Amino acid sequence: MTKVNIKPLADRVIIEPAQAEQKTAGGIIIPDTAKEKPQRGKVVAVGPGKKDEPMTLKEGDVVLYGKYAGTEISIEGKDYLIMRESDVVAIV
Repeated sequence: MTKVNIKPLADRVIIEPAQAEQKTAGGIIIPDTAKEKPQRGKVVAVGPGKKDEPMTLKEGDVVLYGKYAGTEISIEGKDYLIMRESDVVAIV
């Protein structure tokens, strides 16, 4: 698992997005311009939570999130998303 040297605050999590699909089920190669943003990723850092709301997610969880959820950030050359725990829709 990737370890990042950044700690999210409150109820935020940092997610490493999964790679976009390279081919369709039928074997057709998808060009970069047509690839959809992945909606799945792995949690790499978790904030401490809010006073009345403890965090449900933990590092290493594979999660699904909304298509436009989160803010893209780059740490040490790698791309991540930072979002509130409430933007995550499911643990896979």
